[in-house]
Amino acid sequence: MVDSVNAAYVVLLMAAGALLYLVWKMVKRNQQTFIEDNAPAVAGADDLGGQAKDPSQFDEPDEDALEEMADVLSAAAEAQGIDYEE
Repeated sequence: MVDSVNAAYVVLLMAAGALLYLVWKMVKRNQQTFIEDNAPAVAGADDLGGQAKDPSQFDEPDEDALEEMADVLSAAAEAQGIDYEE
């Protein structure tokens, strides 16, 4: 009777150890996945998909773009205390 009880204890202890090991492995895997998913973004490391539908449209600026750039330049010059003339 004592031998069967001790054998049952050994089997249960081994099963508990195996379960603890499996839980530990899952925790480590989840931690690694969390670290990889929440890593800081590094410039250039991301893959940007798609392209402009008509890339040639950016070769020559239109009048609206030129006026907007002039406004940006004059605002930047004014912020630095420089007189900007068009």
